[in-house]
Amino acid sequence: MTLYDRITHDIAAAMKAREQGRLSALRMAKAALMNASVSKGRDLEEAEAQQVLAGLIKQRRDSIEQFRAAGRNDLADRETAEIGVLERYAPPAASADDIAGALDAAIVETGASTPKDMGRVMKAVMNALSGKTVDGKAVNELVRKKLSGGT
Repeated sequence: MTLYDRITHDIAAAMKAREQGRLSALRMAKAALMNASVSKGRDLEEAEAQQVLAGLIKQRRDSIEQFRAAGRNDLADRETAEIGVLERYAPPAASADDIAGALDAAIVETGASTPKDMGRVMKAVMNALSGKTVDGKAVNELVRKKLSGGT
């Protein structure tokens, strides 16, 4: 069953259970998947659908930071709840060992030695970790630290 089909099925279940928060998040995810499909002019492949979902989760995380800074904890809590719903459909998160291994392999593969090589290393790490949920900011910090001479 594709991600789109799972979300569609779960929308019906959320409607029957009268779970408004979950229903709202699922409808938003379905709309984002449909919009991406229309913009591509074809059905999304599973990896593309996962990228759309990852983008939605990232947007929510960024919004939470802004809402908390503005003192709007009510909106931050709603975004947190939406992340909880969306993460059920995301691929499993990459472990710290997975990230460290991919980082070391990427540095060797690209021959990187200075912070100027950061873009190439980031691309290689993210490609190696595709199919898993990865926080790009955290990977970016690790790459920067490693290339700056930190361990």
